[in-house]
Amino acid sequence: MKRRYKILAWITGFLLALVVALILLVALFDWNRLKPVINDQVSTAIGRPFVIQGDLSAAWQRETSESGWRGWIPWPTFTARDIRVGNPSWTTQPQFAQLDALQVRLSPLPLLLHHVYVPSVQLVGVKIDLERDNHGQANWLFSLPQTTTPSNWRVNIGAIGFDKGQIALDDARNRLNLQVTITPLQQAIPYDQIVTQATSDARADVGHDVGKSVDANKTRPDSSTNASRTRYQFAWTVDGHYQGSLVTGTGKTGAVLALQQTDQPFPVQARLHVGDSKIALVGTLTDPLHLGALDLRMWFAGTSMAKLYPIIGIALPDTPPYATEGHLSAELHLHGSRFSYRDFRGRVGNSDVGGNVQVVTGGDRPKLTGDVHSQQLRFVDLAPLIGADSQAEKQQRGDTTKQPSDKVLPVEPFRTDRLRTLDADLTFSAAHIEHPTSTPVDSLNTHVLLDNGLLQLDPLHMNVAGGTIDSRIRIDGGAQPMRATADLRARQLQLKQLFPTFQPMSTSFGEINGDATMNAHGDSVAALMGDANGELKLLMNDGAISKTLLETAGLNFANVVIGKLFGDKTVKINCAAADLAGTNGLFTSRLFVFDTDDAIINVTGTINFANEQLDLNVTPHTKGMRIFSLRSPLYVKGTLKTPDVGVHAGPLLLRGGGALALGVLAPPAALLALVAPSHSDHTNTCQQVLTELRNATPPSGGKK
Repeated sequence: MKRRYKILAWITGFLLALVVALILLVALFDWNRLKPVINDQVSTAIGRPFVIQGDLSAAWQRETSESGWRGWIPWPTFTARDIRVGNPSWTTQPQFAQLDALQVRLSPLPLLLHHVYVPSVQLVGVKIDLERDNHGQANWLFSLPQTTTPSNWRVNIGAIGFDKGQIALDDARNRLNLQVTITPLQQAIPYDQIVTQATSDARADVGHDVGKSVDANKTRPDSSTNASRTRYQFAWTVDGHYQGSLVTGTGKTGAVLALQQTDQPFPVQARLHVGDSKIALVGTLTDPLHLGALDLRMWFAGTSMAKLYPIIGIALPDTPPYATEGHLSAELHLHGSRFSYRDFRGRVGNSDVGGNVQVVTGGDRPKLTGDVHSQQLRFVDLAPLIGADSQAEKQQRGDTTKQPSDKVLPVEPFRTDRLRTLDADLTFSAAHIEHPTSTPVDSLNTHVLLDNGLLQLDPLHMNVAGGTIDSRIRIDGGAQPMRATADLRARQLQLKQLFPTFQPMSTSFGEINGDATMNAHGDSVAALMGDANGELKLLMNDGAISKTLLETAGLNFANVVIGKLFGDKTVKINCAAADLAGTNGLFTSRLFVFDTDDAIINVTGTINFANEQLDLNVTPHTKGMRIFSLRSPLYVKGTLKTPDVGVHAGPLLLRGGGALALGVLAPPAALLALVAPSHSDHTNTCQQVLTELRNATPPSGGKK
C-alpha cells in the first residue's frame, strides 16, 4: 500500500473514531453538570432569574427528512424539565413562566458555519403570568444585552409545538384581566370540518339571517391544499373582564406553529363575547415570525359599533344593533398593518349593508378605503354614521346644550372630534332609503373623502321625490370654528311626493327646482347660518299652501303671514319664485314672489340668521277685478321664534300697477334657467309667470 493511502486511511479512521467518541461522550455525558452555567448565562441574557430545576438530558436520532450521507448523522434533542423564569421586582406574581418540560431539537452540521438551526421547539405544561402596570411596564418585555459588535452566529427556529397550559393576563393599563386554559383534544379534527361547524355556530350566535346572502366560496377562509391538510389538536377557553365588561370565549388551535415555512398555516378558531359584543372567527395564521398574515372568516355582532373600539382600535360611531359576516385577511407588521374585510354582508338596525373595506394602520390615523352598498337603508340607522346622534345618546354622554327659549336654530355643537380619528376614501350607495317622517330620499350614492378632519362628499347624488339632488359638500372639522361649504342643485322634485299627506297636492303636477351655494364658519347650525354667505334660487309651480302645512314645517312667521292674507283656507300657488343672497348671515330678497289665482304676493326685505331678526315687507297685488281681502302691504318684524306681523298704514295700492312694477324690483331672468323640462305634458306655469314679469313695463314709461 502506498504511503499516501496509508495516511488517508489513518486520517479517515481518526475522524471516525473522533465522531464515535464524540457521540459516546454526548450520549453518556451528564448534562446536568451544565445546568449552573446555563442558568447563569440565560439569567444574565434576559435580565431576570432563570433556572432549570429538573433533569437536563439529550437523545440522538437520525433525521428522516435528510437524504444521502446527511441522513446518517444523528441530531440531538435536548430536554430540560421543570423550568422557572422569574419576574421583575414590580410584579405581583413571583414567576413569569413555568414549564414542565422544554424540548429543543438541533441540527448539528450548520454549527460548523456558525448557524444555530433549531427545527422544532416543544413546550410542555406551560404556565405563564403576563402583567402590565398603569405606567406601561410589561413583564413580557426583556432587557436583553446591547452590543455594537455584530455576531458571527445566526439563529433560526423552524416551528414551535404546544401542549396543555395556562396563561394569565393582568393588564392594568387597559383594564384587562384574562385566564386562558389550553387542553388537548381527544382526537385531532380536520380543518374543513371545523370551518363548517364554526360557520353554523357563529350564525346561530350572531344572527341566523346575517350571512344568508353571503357567497360561501368568496368568504371561505384559506382554501389552500396546505390548509385543508391541517388539524385542530387543542381547545382553549378564556374568562375574565375587559374595561368592566365580562369576557368569555372558546376556541381551537393547531399543535405546531411554523415560524419559517410560510406555506404551513396554523389553524385558529374562536367564539368570543366581550360585554354584549360577539366575535367569531375561523381560519389560519401564517408567517408568525414577522407577525404573520391572517386569513379568516369573521362574524361581528353587538348593540353598537362604538363598543368595538376597545377590541379593534378604530373609533366607530354609535349605531343600532348590528351583525356582519365576511372574509377578513390581514398583514400584520410592527409599524403598520393592513386589514381587509371582503365580500361582507350584514345588518345595521333594519338596514342591510355589504361590500369590501380595507383599513391600514401605521400612519397618523388609520385609513379606511373601499366600497359599501345597501339595498334597503333606513335613515334612522344611517344617522349615527354621519354624526346625527339621538338626544338620548347626547344626554348619556353629558354633552347636551340647552336650547335658548328665544331661538329657533339649534345651538347644539357638532362633534367634529370624530372626523379627526380616521381617514377615509370610501364610495357608498343605497338603492332605497326609508325616511318615513321627512324628505322622501329614494336612493343615494356618494364618494366620501376624509383627511385629518376634512370631510368631502363629492359628489353626493340623491333621488328625491321623483327628482334629483346633486351636491358637493365640504366640512373642515379641523378648523376652529368648523368651516362648511355646499353647492346644491335640485331638479324636478315632485310636490305630491314631497307632501304625500297634504291632500290639495295629491293630484298636483307641480315640482320644485332650485340651486344653492353657501359657505360658513360655525360649530352648530345656528352658528353656521349666522355666518353664511351665498345665494338661494328656488322655483315651485302648481302647488298649494295653508297655515296648517306651514305650522307642520315649523315656519312660524310664514303661517302668520298666510293667515293675514288668506285666512285659514288652502291657497293654490301657480308659481313661487325666490332669489335670496346672503352675506354674514344676512339674507336679502332679490326676488320673492307668489303667484295665486287672486293676486301676486311680493316679499322684500331681509332675514338676519345671526340674531334671527326679520325685516320683511309683504305686498299683495290684486289680479283684475277679483275681490281680495287684503290689498295693503304687511310688515314682518320680530324674530323667527316670535314674529310680529301687521298691516302697514297707508293708502290702498292700485290694482294691477304694482304687479307691473315687479319687473323693476329684480329681473327674474336668472330664475328662468331653473324651469326644467317636465316629466309630463303639463306646462310649467312658472315659465309663463317669470316671462310676464321680465317683459312687464313699469308705470310712467319706465324701461322693461
